[in-house]
Amino acid sequence: MDLLLWRHAHALDASIGQSDLDRPLSAKGESHAKKMADWLQTRLPKGTHILCSPALRTRQTVDRMNVPYTICDELAPDSNASNLLKLVDWYSENSSPSLVVAHQPFLADTVSYIFGLQTSEPISFRKGSLWWIRRRKPTDHRKESYLFTIQDPDLL
Repeated sequence: MDLLLWRHAHALDASIGQSDLDRPLSAKGESHAKKMADWLQTRLPKGTHILCSPALRTRQTVDRMNVPYTICDELAPDSNASNLLKLVDWYSENSSPSLVVAHQPFLADTVSYIFGLQTSEPISFRKGSLWWIRRRKPTDHRKESYLFTIQDPDLL
């Protein structure tokens, strides 16, 4: 299984009275989302399910791909790694590739959980960046996951 974790691109700060869920991308965020979307277009595995937080900034990030996606309340900013892994069916041997567009800190928490990392400081998961984790088929009753790539929009 391939699990691609894409943090939303840079967003504007909330204005007075504006909900956090309604924050739009900044000009920098729009540029970064487009760069990452272009990179993903030629690399995304066939049959990838694209799942997105209901927040405006995540929807605007994935919109740059011009492909259908599913908005999932389970990926809202206050979610957690457990919700994400259940949603993508991480524990199934036959799960489909998934691209998840969501938020910190639970994207980094998901990486930490998958790799069994015990860190005193959270993993840095930059805005607009993508972590691609690949899990091989189980051998000897063991599932092996590895980091396939990390992409940062500033380097694309």
